[in-house]
Amino acid sequence: MADVQSPPAAATASGPTLDPADEPSASSSNALAPMTTETTIITTNAEGKKVKKIIRRKRRPARPQVDAATFKVEEAQPTGTIYNVWYNKWSGGDREDKYMSQTAAPGRCVIARDSGYTKADRVSGSYFCLFFAKGTCPKGVDCEYLHRLPTVTDIFPSNVDCFGRDKFSDYRDDMGGVGSFQRQNRTLYVGRIHVTDDIEEIVARHFQEWGQIDRIRVLTARGVGFVTYMNEANSQFAKEAMSDQSLDHNEILNVRWATVDPNPAAQKREARRVEEQAAEAIRKALPAAYVAEIEGRDHEQKKRRKIEGSFGLQGYEAPDDVWAAKEKAGWEASGQVGAPERAGLLEAGDGNEEDNEYDGSFGSLAQQDNTAPTGILSGSTLAALKGYSATAAPKRAAPSSGPLVGYGSDDDSD
Repeated sequence: MADVQSPPAAATASGPTLDPADEPSASSSNALAPMTTETTIITTNAEGKKVKKIIRRKRRPARPQVDAATFKVEEAQPTGTIYNVWYNKWSGGDREDKYMSQTAAPGRCVIARDSGYTKADRVSGSYFCLFFAKGTCPKGVDCEYLHRLPTVTDIFPSNVDCFGRDKFSDYRDDMGGVGSFQRQNRTLYVGRIHVTDDIEEIVARHFQEWGQIDRIRVLTARGVGFVTYMNEANSQFAKEAMSDQSLDHNEILNVRWATVDPNPAAQKREARRVEEQAAEAIRKALPAAYVAEIEGRDHEQKKRRKIEGSFGLQGYEAPDDVWAAKEKAGWEASGQVGAPERAGLLEAGDGNEEDNEYDGSFGSLAQQDNTAPTGILSGSTLAALKGYSATAAPKRAAPSSGPLVGYGSDDDSD
């Protein structure tokens, strides 16, 4: 009910009728030129030199999964008297088990066989084909939606899923449907699994076809599994692809969204994942050299900080805030007109250097001791003090000797 995409033209209850506008034509297929993909491989030859190879492959066109002329969608028999749009089920009438009345899905998507380029690959921001995920898309290369798996580069707004369907503020009572935009859910609940000894291996083999899996937890005694994907779009794709499907047996799976895991370890793991995402965003915003220094990957910068961050004091290491202030002062000094090229801290006291000698009365600060460290002032402070000469204040005349007349008096005549 919540699907935004229109069903295939032949998927009607009255029979296999085709619309001429929707019928795949040879001209439209030929107008879509095959797309190529480039793969760069860097190898080392026998002489020890690095060789860069670029492999270009033509992407194959998406194939129609079903025949539009013969494919039919059978309407589900009503199990009640009133159809509830929100819960997507019938209400009233006989109370029967809705899971016992489920039927198997009419088709199944096979990524290795069905995926390919479509018209949507020419348009940025295109959504994925819902009928392709269910294995029932008859359009193939002429489809206006993507026929491939989602990747980490496919980013969609938080209020829609990868198929372009609007999310809701809360989940349905049965945790089905599109989902909620208030929580990023990457975990699927898989029920009605046929219990065997290798149930976990079976679940992993079937669900890893739809994307990279973060973790899998299977309750063998209950025939229930929880599959968590690395990407939310892959979990949305897998939910539609495996709904009403079967694994190695003839069971009909019940795939829904999983609720919040109350396990404290799972909550800490999710919080750590959010922190890693925030750290990755900060890494992209900061300069690469600064990130390498923070993470300890730039050894040259680390050595420079160890030397210059001592401020000439043996065994002293400046804290991070002091070092950041020093770096900022150096950047500001290097941008000033006439500032010295080496804008930094006071040099460690080499007697032959003239950069530490300044005019005026403050020149003695750099000359009073040529062998010891010279001070604690930053380079920006010394740059401001350069050229400043203080004049000696005139000395006051000594008061005349004699009695203090009118001391503390308010009289102006005194």
